[in-house]
Amino acid sequence: MLKYLIGIDVGTSALKTALFTLNGRAVAQADAPYPVHYPHPGWAEQHPDDWWRALCTAMKQMLGEAGVNPRDVAAIGVAGQSWSAVLIDSQGQALNRTPIWMDTRSRACCQDAVRTIGEDAIFSISGNPLQPTYTLPKLLWYQKHHPGLMRCADKVLQSNGYIVYRLTGSVTQDKSQGYGFAFFDMQHGTWNLSLARAFGISPSLLPDIGDCHQMAGHVTAEAARQTGLCEGIPVVLGGLDAACGTLGAGVYQNGQTQEQGGQAGGMSICMDHMVADRRLILSRHVVPDLWLLQGGAVGGGGLLRWIRQEFCLHEENLARTSGASAYAEMDRAAAAIPPGSEGLVFLPYMAGERSPIWDPDAKGVLFGLDYAKTRAHVIRAGMEGAAFALRHNCETAANAGAAISSLHAMGGAANSKVWTQIKADITGYTIHVPSSDTATALGAALLAGVGVGAYAGFEEAVRQTVSIRRTHVPNPAVKSLYDKAYRTYRQLYDNTKNLMKEAAHESGGIT
Repeated sequence: MLKYLIGIDVGTSALKTALFTLNGRAVAQADAPYPVHYPHPGWAEQHPDDWWRALCTAMKQMLGEAGVNPRDVAAIGVAGQSWSAVLIDSQGQALNRTPIWMDTRSRACCQDAVRTIGEDAIFSISGNPLQPTYTLPKLLWYQKHHPGLMRCADKVLQSNGYIVYRLTGSVTQDKSQGYGFAFFDMQHGTWNLSLARAFGISPSLLPDIGDCHQMAGHVTAEAARQTGLCEGIPVVLGGLDAACGTLGAGVYQNGQTQEQGGQAGGMSICMDHMVADRRLILSRHVVPDLWLLQGGAVGGGGLLRWIRQEFCLHEENLARTSGASAYAEMDRAAAAIPPGSEGLVFLPYMAGERSPIWDPDAKGVLFGLDYAKTRAHVIRAGMEGAAFALRHNCETAANAGAAISSLHAMGGAANSKVWTQIKADITGYTIHVPSSDTATALGAALLAGVGVGAYAGFEEAVRQTVSIRRTHVPNPAVKSLYDKAYRTYRQLYDNTKNLMKEAAHESGGIT
């Protein structure tokens, strides 16, 4: 009997694999890291082959630790980071490192395209303004700066699409990742080929587009040899990591909302109809006939990782002594600081900022430092800064007409009770934390399960696998403190954004 599903998560810092029973229990997990390359200001790249090598490492480790027969795996789903532009040649070889979601080099290309085609014409089809972090501008940048590369390219793939290709040999594009192309028809879930041609993109470069739970193919003999899997395991198209995580957090019905606490932060509101807003991100859900209105912030787990690396040698040493993690020690330090961090406010714009301000020149700011402030203040202020970014996105969505009743948290940050309570207090929303902290991989696995008929549909898949582990209710006693700090947070950016832009020009950050 086929007993297991595998979810793969192509993240920003590492690739993660997880083996689940059909009731959602994680039997085994593994991950393998890879680098992000920053060769120039505004650039952020990864090599797709690093993703594949990480998958081979993590999969072998996971299967070995699980002690299960790979022949008992029913299907595999793949979640991937957004907005890759992986060019492969006719032999399936990745031609170069791909710019990832943090890369902003194509700003000038965006401006040229908007002038030529028109902002309204783009928005009316895609439901999104053209942003340099998206996939299409990266292709436009290739055309302008490396036309030979584009001539050698046979297809363009997303991160999950590349892993699916390496597993099966099938070239695919799922609907949930389509929004990175401004010629993706958001209403109908299809390519608008006339608009693609207007951008100068040949339709032959585009894979056929399909539903995320649609069968892509089966694990090949070569992929089985490299990964430790068995030949013939079905693989589905998979989808956007945030959307897979949304499903894995139990969000699949109109009005439900996911709060993301991975490398980046943000939220995704599930809708049964399109609600587009130029300040936010609109995508298809991995569940058919649903959309996600998303807020994507740079400040998330990556921010806390940076704070740990640069400020928290003491917590690292305590962790080695106590046997706890450094993040647990950071939680303890942050919990000892009063809400509002006694006036210390952190703008978490460590790689520019995405929605709702869309400013690639935005920089991180620590405001309110004095001799009374400690390392623990910095830790808590970082957590609060990420929560302020979440509130900013939630407020923007509410103003656009998308209602939020409560949040379902996912990602590694949801393991922090301190940070999750901070988010509840700052946003004013109750936050539910599902039982699994592997929501993204679980969502990918559920796509695979639905795709092969292990579940009758998405409702049954969520009912069988997702349960709430704990709930955080906002504390009204600290609301006024956070309201004041939030006003400072908003004013800090408004008062410094011109300085940030001038600094970017002076440093050569504008490309």
